[in-house]
Amino acid sequence: LSFPLASDEGGDVIERYGCWAEKAMYGRKYMGTERTTFLIDAKGKIAQVWRKVSVAGHAAEVLRAAAALG
Repeated sequence: LSFPLASDEGGDVIERYGCWAEKAMYGRKYMGTERTTFLIDAKGKIAQVWRKVSVAGHAAEVLRAAAALG
């Protein structure tokens, strides 16, 4: 990749961005990471947020939004 990746080993970023949420599977509730995408503009500001992301078509939607930023 042509950019660095970050790790959130302590969970600080997940907490700050509001992505640590109650989830449920097979009737069991637990805390986990909510699948969320943040589009950050060239100035470092959040331009758009997608919460509870479904995989199908999502990458194309994010690419369109990124291209619209100019």
